[in-house]
Amino acid sequence: MEREQEESTMRKRRQPPQEEMASHVATRKPYRGIRRRKWGKWVAEIREPNKRSRLWLGSYTTDVAAARAYDVAVFYLRGPSARLNFPDLLLQEDDHRSAATTADMPAALIREKAAEVGARVDALLASAAPSTADSSPPVIKPDLNQIPESGDI
Repeated sequence: MEREQEESTMRKRRQPPQEEMASHVATRKPYRGIRRRKWGKWVAEIREPNKRSRLWLGSYTTDVAAARAYDVAVFYLRGPSARLNFPDLLLQEDDHRSAATTADMPAALIREKAAEVGARVDALLASAAPSTADSSPPVIKPDLNQIPESGDI
């Protein structure tokens, strides 16, 4: 009897609680090269090859925009063999160059191009998102500094 209780206790210890598993999944990054700030903004950055420094690619309202900015920068830094978040979308860009010409591209230009793509994606996603003000009825906010009339009470 005691042995059965010990075995059931051991089985319970081996299985992680559902809450821990759910929180682990929720904290997983959805894309490479991005992270989320405490206040909800998404930022993208990438390490320069053979250096300890990082290239700051910008701060964005959506994770997709930050991931697209990362994709542009990693493509220009590492060429066509780079691991991208959206490999099929980068090939649609009309401004990409061959790997031979991007090897000596300055970091400032890479940062500028990545920020441009990220901002464009952010703007497209923001304009495509349905506005909550259009769908809900207008809220009438009373002026709390005025004395109510007798008919309002």
